[in-house]
Amino acid sequence: MPLTDHGDCVLVAIDVQPGFVSCEEALARAQWLVSLAGVLEVPVVSTEEEPERYGASLVPPALLKPAFGVEPAPVLAAGRPCAVLIGFETDVCVYQSAVRLQEAGLRVLVVEDATGSPGEFHARGLSRLREAGVGLTHAKALAYEWVRTVEGASVLPRPAPFTL
Repeated sequence: MPLTDHGDCVLVAIDVQPGFVSCEEALARAQWLVSLAGVLEVPVVSTEEEPERYGASLVPPALLKPAFGVEPAPVLAAGRPCAVLIGFETDVCVYQSAVRLQEAGLRVLVVEDATGSPGEFHARGLSRLREAGVGLTHAKALAYEWVRTVEGASVLPRPAPFTL
């Protein structure tokens, strides 16, 4: 798999809502990546599902998502060939979004440690993503690919939710 250039990416924050957060560590890493995207001018598309039930997105502004998979149009509108997915839940909304975006012609990466589902379902979702040919990465690896150099690493938000 090639290195991921931040200039090629759109960050898709799927249902980062209080009612879906199953892992505080995944939430911290997702929010950290949103901050890094802001610094690097990576467009962010955020979604929320039934906010009256699960709470408002922690990554505003968010598009209402009536289906489990994200609608490709707003992601494609960013004009970037690679969609990087973070959020909840790995086995349902993240999985279905990844497949839909792949079918729409995008390269799709899911950030394993910035996504989550309760219990065994996170691992099951990651397994299904692999089987579907979706690329997997982790927050630290993605961040260092986005900045590429020691000098570039100076823009990494601090504190980070892991050792830099």
